[in-house]
Amino acid sequence: MDDASTLDGLLDLLDWKRRVFALYAAVRDAVDPVAAWELWRTTRDELFREHEQSPLEEEDRTRFTGLDYFGYDPRLRVLAELRPAAEREDVLPVSRDTPIRFSRVATAQLELDGRPQVLEAYWLDAYGGGLFLPFRDATSGSETYGGGRYLLDTVKGADLGDAEGRLVLDFNFAYNPSCVYSVRWACPLSPPDNTLEVRVGAGEKMWRRA
Repeated sequence: MDDASTLDGLLDLLDWKRRVFALYAAVRDAVDPVAAWELWRTTRDELFREHEQSPLEEEDRTRFTGLDYFGYDPRLRVLAELRPAAEREDVLPVSRDTPIRFSRVATAQLELDGRPQVLEAYWLDAYGGGLFLPFRDATSGSETYGGGRYLLDTVKGADLGDAEGRLVLDFNFAYNPSCVYSVRWACPLSPPDNTLEVRVGAGEKMWRRA
């Protein structure tokens, strides 16, 4: 690969990041969560189908008709209280290649189906850092990806903000890591401690090739 094509690839990646950050900014600014979710879905489909940095392989992009989601469930938009946790360095499981180091920095206390739940929140141990919150649930491995889905990944712009001094966790915006779509990608997976004991019928479903 020559220098020009390398630069082109980096500029494509920069454009992808700008668009994703702008999308989540629009989501946070939206008054209607359902309208924000529909914008999120539509924009993601456009990026996956048209953008050079799409996680999809080229052959899959040509026949791509859209990602598959559960319907929007307002009960699965919750506010979580972040509580400090003893900082612990973790090497989270990854889909392939080199493990990625994070630090557990907090626990997110929330309620689903009238039951209290706890998720561990991680901070990426790299330049600039970022909050990362993956999870698994009773759909993992059947209706959704077995390695878990992402709720927040602020390094990549996936940030729903806060309200009333608590973190917004909307499981309708849960999405698959890039490794679901191609073995080209190496992604951190959700650790066993972040497995919810309930079925979360919201967010992105298992992706299957057309």
